[in-house]
Amino acid sequence: MHHSAPDKIHFHEVGGEDAIIDIVGAAIAFHYLKVDEVQASTIELGQGFLKSVHGVLPVPAPATVEILKNKPVHLGGADFETTTPTGAAILASLADTFTDSPDFTILKTGYGIGKHKGANRPNMLRVFLAEKKQISGWKEDTAEEIECTIDDMNPEWYDWIIEKLLETGAQDVTLTPVIMKKNRPGIKICVLSPAEKVREIGKILLQETTTIGFRRRQVNKTFLSRKTITLETPYGPVRIKEAYMDNALVNRKPEYDDCRKIAQEHHLPIKQVYDIIFNLLHNNDQKH
Repeated sequence: MHHSAPDKIHFHEVGGEDAIIDIVGAAIAFHYLKVDEVQASTIELGQGFLKSVHGVLPVPAPATVEILKNKPVHLGGADFETTTPTGAAILASLADTFTDSPDFTILKTGYGIGKHKGANRPNMLRVFLAEKKQISGWKEDTAEEIECTIDDMNPEWYDWIIEKLLETGAQDVTLTPVIMKKNRPGIKICVLSPAEKVREIGKILLQETTTIGFRRRQVNKTFLSRKTITLETPYGPVRIKEAYMDNALVNRKPEYDDCRKIAQEHHLPIKQVYDIIFNLLHNNDQKH
């Protein structure tokens, strides 16, 4: 907020010890529990005003607002500050997803009680240690699907737009030919986005394409567990994407960019590069 170097920042709102205990304690708990993912509900910020060394400030505090950019929040659920800059920093750093519709099995529960007494809700933080429900080794998640249809744009621009969407955090981008009003051929752009990236991705669609609006909806995702390994080949390392169900390998493929690089550098057909890599994988499997 002060646009200052980190080594010049000092604790002036609360005791330095309190903030350090909060942050270090959260970090220790996170590493000790060895969780695969941190889910948080939409963040309640409260409302009203608070006294600070800078004078009276609105709730949420300016630092809280800055930290929680692009995160889903609520306002007005309590008549006091319910999320401090320290709490906001912990959530922004640790939470992988934000949802108000969790789907998991609770294993253990922990509570933290604040000192401020609110009239309409308890000043309480509740944390669950839980297991997400899975079907036959599948994983479940939610995402936002954003789409628009275009019939008046230079098709040369699609490559640029897709690249920008993926760089911004889109999980997938597809183009589908469609017939639009007045029987005009067009293209439907469909983007799969994490909830916290919807605003940035929507901004790209509105600024970079000729559309004047888009549709969005929440979708459920079902996918296999995945990991990436590195295979050493005579042409250099190649990344291999593997997919698992119930701990059993069900699919794998070489990273296209790695294969393309080998094909270019060694003047080989790319299908031959794929054949070489799959043969090496098969030989490795037989050794083990």
